[in-house]
Amino acid sequence: MYKRNIFGRLAQSAAAVTAAVCAAVMTTVGYYSAALPDSYTCAYGSEITANTVLPITAQELAESRAAFKSVSAGVAGRSSKNVSLRLFGSVPIKDVKEETVDRPTLAAGGSAFGIRLVTDGVMIIDMKSVSGKCPAKDAGLKIGDVIEAVNGERVSTNDRVSEIIKCSGGKKCTVRYRRGGKKHEVSVKPVLSEGSYRAGMWVRDSSAGIGTMTFFDPETLAFAGLGHAICDSDTHEPLPLSEGSISDVKVNGCKKSEKGEPGQLVGEFTGGETGSLSANCDGGVYGALYSLPQEYTAYPLAFSGEVHEGAAVILSQTDGGEPQQYDIVIEKLGAGCEGHDMVIRVTDEALISKTGGIVQGMSGSPIIQDGRLAGAVTHVFIDDPEGGYGIFAEKMYDYACAAVKEQQLAG
Repeated sequence: MYKRNIFGRLAQSAAAVTAAVCAAVMTTVGYYSAALPDSYTCAYGSEITANTVLPITAQELAESRAAFKSVSAGVAGRSSKNVSLRLFGSVPIKDVKEETVDRPTLAAGGSAFGIRLVTDGVMIIDMKSVSGKCPAKDAGLKIGDVIEAVNGERVSTNDRVSEIIKCSGGKKCTVRYRRGGKKHEVSVKPVLSEGSYRAGMWVRDSSAGIGTMTFFDPETLAFAGLGHAICDSDTHEPLPLSEGSISDVKVNGCKKSEKGEPGQLVGEFTGGETGSLSANCDGGVYGALYSLPQEYTAYPLAFSGEVHEGAAVILSQTDGGEPQQYDIVIEKLGAGCEGHDMVIRVTDEALISKTGGIVQGMSGSPIIQDGRLAGAVTHVFIDDPEGGYGIFAEKMYDYACAAVKEQQLAG
């Protein structure tokens, strides 16, 4: 009887341990299923890299393999197949798409450059009452709307919008505008105020500033910079691009970042245009250089799955000299990054002493890890300027390829 009780307790303990292990494995599988992306890009001859604590491997799904070849703007041969991600090589997590490409080689930036942008239409940045009314607001217009035309005439400057409204004589003006990617049309009836007719709206038609180039493609001359969109300072909405250009700048120094007050690069436009802009989007600004720089350093592109937490460097220009290399740490990737690709932290004492960490204008500074172009600096933490966000270089490369393709189709 005593032996039977011992065996019974042992069996119960073993069952409890087995259940606990199974529960832990299923919890881990559920976490990785949600956290890991649904697609991966790999270079020919390499395999999917999942930067996880526990080992995860990819197993090809033979029944669903589909290879194809395509050549598009800046992208070489590409093949695709479905694979199963497995924990410890055996426990299925999820099926994902694996794309295999020739690894691009890109010239790293790090130099500051000037950006001039002319909007596609004009953006409403403020509304105020005139003579006790706000005709624009009463008609249904909102801050952030982009006006394309007034009375059938396309408009691209705030001066022209004001002139049409002033000459309306108080008659209704037909306003065509964009909001959330959709076009609308309303009638605005200006009111007389201080001797002229007004609609009670203020608009913006252009922007200029300094940022940092992330990379350019020596073969196509396509370039990428900033890592984030140029947004209106009042509405915080991306400015719609009609046309734009980049040019050389002279960096005179920088205003140091402090807690609660980000610093900024201080410089001036010094020369003629060096390239054209074709896109202003969430992933940065994109376009084409007019000529190939005489000197540059090229790096192979790191695919997003190859970027990992740990040591890296950035290339950045903080004075009138050449871009310098500074130490950083990639602290987080993916989940926990508030919708961004990575959280970074400056650890280089020389840079911290000079700039306080990250300053405005450093956006776009390339991140190099393991000898590859891994990403770019995008934002500084206002209350912690030694830290900030970054974007994967692979994502910027995809944006750059799309911009080149769109230009080719348009031109």
